[in-house]
Amino acid sequence: MIEIGRKLNGRYHIIGNIGSGGMANVFLAHDLILDRDVAVKVLRFDFQNDQAAIRRFQREALAATELVHPNIVSVYDVGEEDGLQYLVMEYVKGMDLKRFIQTQYPIPYAKIVDIMEQILSAVSLAHEHRIIHRDLKPQNILMDESGVVKITDFGIAIALTETSITQTNTMLGSVHYLSPEQARGSMATNQSDVYAVGIILYEMLTGNVPFDGESAVTIALKHFQEEMPSVKMFDPNIPQSLENVVLHATAKDPADRYKTAEEMSRDLYTVLAANRLNEPKWQPTGLMGETKILTPITDEMAMPSSFKTMETPKEERNEHQEIEEQDVKVKKTKKRLVIAMIILTITLVIGGLVFFASRGSSEAKIPNVADKTEAEARKMLEDAGLKVKAEAKQIQSDEIEEGNVVKTDPEIDSTVKKNREVELYVSSGNKKIKIVDVTGDSYKVAIEKLGDQGFKESQIKIEKEKDSKVEEDKVISQTPEKGEEVDPKTDEVTLVVSEGPDDIYLADYASLGYSYDNAITELLSYGIKESQITRVDKPSDTIAKDLVIAQNPAAGNPFNPKKGKITLTVSSGPDKTTTSSESSSISLGNYVGRSYENVVTDLVALGIKYEQVDEASDTVNKGTVISQEPKEGTSFDIKTGKVILRVSSGPESSVVPDVTGLSESEAKAKIESNGFVYAAGSGDRSKGTASNTSPSAGESRAKGSTITVNYSNTTDSTSDQENQ
Repeated sequence: MIEIGRKLNGRYHIIGNIGSGGMANVFLAHDLILDRDVAVKVLRFDFQNDQAAIRRFQREALAATELVHPNIVSVYDVGEEDGLQYLVMEYVKGMDLKRFIQTQYPIPYAKIVDIMEQILSAVSLAHEHRIIHRDLKPQNILMDESGVVKITDFGIAIALTETSITQTNTMLGSVHYLSPEQARGSMATNQSDVYAVGIILYEMLTGNVPFDGESAVTIALKHFQEEMPSVKMFDPNIPQSLENVVLHATAKDPADRYKTAEEMSRDLYTVLAANRLNEPKWQPTGLMGETKILTPITDEMAMPSSFKTMETPKEERNEHQEIEEQDVKVKKTKKRLVIAMIILTITLVIGGLVFFASRGSSEAKIPNVADKTEAEARKMLEDAGLKVKAEAKQIQSDEIEEGNVVKTDPEIDSTVKKNREVELYVSSGNKKIKIVDVTGDSYKVAIEKLGDQGFKESQIKIEKEKDSKVEEDKVISQTPEKGEEVDPKTDEVTLVVSEGPDDIYLADYASLGYSYDNAITELLSYGIKESQITRVDKPSDTIAKDLVIAQNPAAGNPFNPKKGKITLTVSSGPDKTTTSSESSSISLGNYVGRSYENVVTDLVALGIKYEQVDEASDTVNKGTVISQEPKEGTSFDIKTGKVILRVSSGPESSVVPDVTGLSESEAKAKIESNGFVYAAGSGDRSKGTASNTSPSAGESRAKGSTITVNYSNTTDSTSDQENQ
């Protein structure tokens, strides 16, 4: 076990324990050279003296470094120290897929498809490099905080397989995803990985693994003996097209299974298309031929005479062939052990089947309740050992009388477990029905829900709209709104779907003198997460500690607040390693263009006293430094030196003149002669005289400011004279 705080190879500082697996312990560490967090996987203590395991660990870890893919955890380094074999990998901040399923189930179908596409993309690349994972399971699939999938433990599973033939408890974590051919003791192939991915898909759709039991052997037997349970038993709303992908990927016979991960990915890409949702159930074809009995071949059988005259090809041996030969020997041993356990288990299973058969079936067939009244249907279902949802759903039907049952969910005649809850769909005749609420769903799921109500895809209109609060591809609003009565045969539905947030434009945090904390506060206010922000500390003799020195991307560039990443370079203060204790000289930075207050703050942080800073005024950009002495880069003694900052006091000001009683031309001339811009206000400018100004006469204003002159009306003048 590695102690927390240890520096492995003088480079990887161990921070804490992340977790452990069947073969290795994983630690969080910091790479002191590249200044980044990494995950260090160390071969478990009980494998440290197993030379075969060590060779495989090293060989396969090196092979894994070939796999450069956004959905595969990168392997940075492989090494050994004090007998500890270790592997340095990319650190993924998030959770594994097992935990994601446990906390997020039920998962939207579109999200499931997205995760599976990422997994299959990574597996496909590995297969192109002739690397079979052999131990794909949700625990080996990580998800970062942005939802990006990262597969780990490529190749290491080979060593585990070779060294854990008799370790039932070790294999228990993986046997739930074991292909039938592996369960029989055969070599793993690319299609074995495909089978495991199919089981993972099943688990994401149902929240459970398809086969479970008290021992690894019991579970392994189920993989090649029992039919894959229907995912619709857990979620009747799952489209048939999606269940078909599960069935195709988990076919018992590899001849019926997807040939490649790429083939499965292509099928999955269109699985939620409207024209596929109700496709026929997939059926295997590889075992539909006539059964033939073949004479088994034994070691005692004589070799055919024709074989003796055949020329034996010259053998070319390399390291990979030697590895395969070792695998064959190990697999033969494993096969013998598995066969022995299978014989024993089969005996127990047969006895168990006889026992449970005598206790009666735990399954029930949904009776045909079509065109029955709701009351009759409920009684028939309850008599069959099933439960019925309290409230039935309405659906339009021209064939079924209003008030009678049209269909059930799960479907009529399907076999389900007893006490399964069944939903009734009752005919509304030709009357309108209430539309479902699809806001917040992905648009693919929304189309599926509307399809269940009888809407065709051609009746559903999609409008895209930017939205900072609603995730991309999710429905913002719908028309008609939920609960409104509609006719699925004639009415149209409009879905407003989010395109995600608009791009924003970042401020220049360096030139504005932002501290790191202030910059973070502003970025978070835009909806940017802390995981999207990277801080890089850099020494600076001219910028105060914790102030932003630079940023990437630079200010003014468009930035996506949901997907973008930003790096802030922050001052860590003067570089103490390069500062001489005998000298008080420093190098000044360029402060021109920054505010006087921020510059003084930086200078004081460098050790310069307030009385060493003088300011001189000018006439432009009030409060801004327009020149400095000494200049940038000049050596400066912080004990005796003097910094002069020329700071603008702002543009020249003037007093607003009194133009009361003047005509427009006279008032305009007087305003402009004082350096202001004239603007006509209310009143009769042609016959009246100036009555007042805004700002008022006598107020001080910067030259170039606009002065508005208001005029009296002629009727006001006449009235005043009559009153006198």
